[in-house]
Amino acid sequence: MKAERLAIPDVILITPPRFSDNRGFFSETYNIQRMTEVGISLPFVQDNQSLSRQKGVVRGLHCQLDPHAQGKLVRCTKGAIWDVAVDARSGSPTYGKWVAAELSEQNWSQLWIPPGFLHGFCTLADDSEVQYKCTGLYDKTSERAVIWNSNELAITWPVEEGSAVLSGKDLEAPEFSAAKNWFHY
Repeated sequence: MKAERLAIPDVILITPPRFSDNRGFFSETYNIQRMTEVGISLPFVQDNQSLSRQKGVVRGLHCQLDPHAQGKLVRCTKGAIWDVAVDARSGSPTYGKWVAAELSEQNWSQLWIPPGFLHGFCTLADDSEVQYKCTGLYDKTSERAVIWNSNELAITWPVEEGSAVLSGKDLEAPEFSAAKNWFHY
């Protein structure tokens, strides 16, 4: 397993090996011992899966507040996404900074996004399927969102504002400044 810390060192890009032959391939996508070795030691308690029918769907930026904060191990099993993590931990040296990685069925990479981060993605292909493991259970009263194109974050998205396909909830999300006291470093 290859593990690479990104510009925000708490966010880790992981690429498990795939073993291919004439039948297809095999890959161990999660192993608690290997994950612990690279610094991911929180237990996963929930798996989620989404399908986005078209290119340009943006989901996020989402999080859940304590005591239901979630770390996420995200992978794209069909199609491709631009996956984004934003440090929302007040007092962190990387507070308000973001990192992104392309996750696809071709590159087989996964992104570890720790609790205290906002998460979102944009589909780069039609019929993109995303699966992710969470360290906390979903709790509607704890969920929060920041507008995907927040001027305060200046995230470089691979879709134009007028072409992005969003949910009504995501369209109404506030600017990043609303997240000021959601998490502490």
